[in-house]
Amino acid sequence: MKGPKHISDPKHTINKRLHKLYPEEIAQRAVNDIIDLIFKYKQRIKPSDYRLSQKDIILITYGDQVSKYHEPSLETLNNFMNDHLKGVINSIHILPFYPYSSDDGFSVVNYNAVDPHMGSWREIESISKDYRLMVDGVINHISQFSDWFKAYLSGDPYFQDFFINVDPSIDLSKVVRPRATPLLSEFIDDEGKIKNIWTTFSKDQVDLNYKSHRVLRNVLDALFYYMEKGATLIRFDAIAFIWKEIGTSCVHLPQTHELIQLMREVLHEVAPEVIIITETNVPHNENISYFGSGDDEAQMVYNFALPPLLLHSILNSNTTKLTAWAKTLTLPNDKVCFFNFTASHDGIGMRPVKGILEDEEIEYLVKTVKEHGGLVSYRAEEDGSQTPYELNCSYIDALTNPNEDQYLSIKRMLVTQAAVLAMPGVPGIYFHSLVGSRNYHDGVKHTGVNRTINREKYNIDWLENELSSQGTLAKTMFDSYKRLISIRISEEAFNPFGEFEILDLDDRLFVIDQSCCGNENRIIAIHNFSNEEVICNLPDSISLPLCDILSSNCMPKNEEKTEEIKEIKLEPYQIMWLKGKI
Repeated sequence: MKGPKHISDPKHTINKRLHKLYPEEIAQRAVNDIIDLIFKYKQRIKPSDYRLSQKDIILITYGDQVSKYHEPSLETLNNFMNDHLKGVINSIHILPFYPYSSDDGFSVVNYNAVDPHMGSWREIESISKDYRLMVDGVINHISQFSDWFKAYLSGDPYFQDFFINVDPSIDLSKVVRPRATPLLSEFIDDEGKIKNIWTTFSKDQVDLNYKSHRVLRNVLDALFYYMEKGATLIRFDAIAFIWKEIGTSCVHLPQTHELIQLMREVLHEVAPEVIIITETNVPHNENISYFGSGDDEAQMVYNFALPPLLLHSILNSNTTKLTAWAKTLTLPNDKVCFFNFTASHDGIGMRPVKGILEDEEIEYLVKTVKEHGGLVSYRAEEDGSQTPYELNCSYIDALTNPNEDQYLSIKRMLVTQAAVLAMPGVPGIYFHSLVGSRNYHDGVKHTGVNRTINREKYNIDWLENELSSQGTLAKTMFDSYKRLISIRISEEAFNPFGEFEILDLDDRLFVIDQSCCGNENRIIAIHNFSNEEVICNLPDSISLPLCDILSSNCMPKNEEKTEEIKEIKLEPYQIMWLKGKI
């Protein structure tokens, strides 16, 4: 039985948005389809009331990151979380766990299924009961082996407008390219006809055509299904490229923003607490456009400039560029925040620091990461040239040459991770950062894909042994990282929506003044990005006494003088989180 053809909220803008995207007749069909979906899932999904806080830490991991013989890897992952991270990390981003054909999950064969090698929806729902679940909406493209694309090639009328067939003689030079691979890929349909299909990322990642209201309807159905299975955060993968208009750049188009706003509107009609996170690996000013007004697009945006700027700061023992950029960070309101991270399943993006770092500074990062055993992926420019798109390297190896002292690697890694934990917003921690994984060269040899260098999977027994053995890199990183997180989640000053100020105390320091709910919840987070001792003075606006909540060392008032002594000394790569004594 279908639902009523109206929406109860008179302020609803779904109909208006659809008419911006589609001609009248198609828009009306889309309205009917979407209202039916809303009616259907309102019967199934129970909304909840949740607001992000400093307790929210998101672990980024593959569903088969850890495995055990004769056990679904999703169950193994859940057991690992419960054994080691319960009470420390409360949210988990499971990278695409659907059946896939390539790109470690990002060429989805079936949006509504779980890869049987990882488990089933039962394991996903079990994880969602213990942790806030973030899933991927890989909705820009789908696998060439999906039923949708097979039906298209077979001539099924329903799917004939699902994909974009382009005359290869048409000028597509204005299209912004994230890869150096061809934009159009050739396929042969069941009648033997050649189809030149739009493939932004690879031949196995066939772009969907959102000019089809049927595509929109089926994608929304999948997103609702994830919510029914427990997802409360949805990551829109590669969303900047989702709408195509030949003759334009096909990135950040007005229709793209309109489509995101529409999707948010529709999803929130059923579950207003669901958080949309946009993944747009582009220059910073373009990236933050996905906050919209603060009320209509993403509630969280990946802070893509942060990883390369932290790396630049460590390699140069200088935070000038990082500090200057961080001072520019603003948000449209207190309903949105950044998703802060240093590493993920992808590489360290170079496009986000375009205009922030000079070309020679970017080239220095490229050169150094190569010296550290990393790789570089390139993208095609409009003039046919290629520029660095991302650095493929484990983050700990990017920061420090693997031949150098392990203790130095750990200190450098921890100071960057502490900076992320102290930044305004929600931290995302890649599984490999948590355990200090090194470059996985054998994996690259096997797949021929640069990104594999940061995607190694582990046998759970081997990992448990590493985490229980004193002195191993994995145990030292894991224990130290968990301690930082434990302190962070207990301090209200780190609320994602709290007020903050970036302080410029020394070119070697990155300093964040975080506060929430008044000065009694204020923390001055100081991070030494150099291998030198740094002595500096705190500004007059900061009152003593202060205590470092990481070391429990305090700075009492000087009893012999009327003025306060605010000189602090930091050891190489030391972290101080100074809190006013209450």
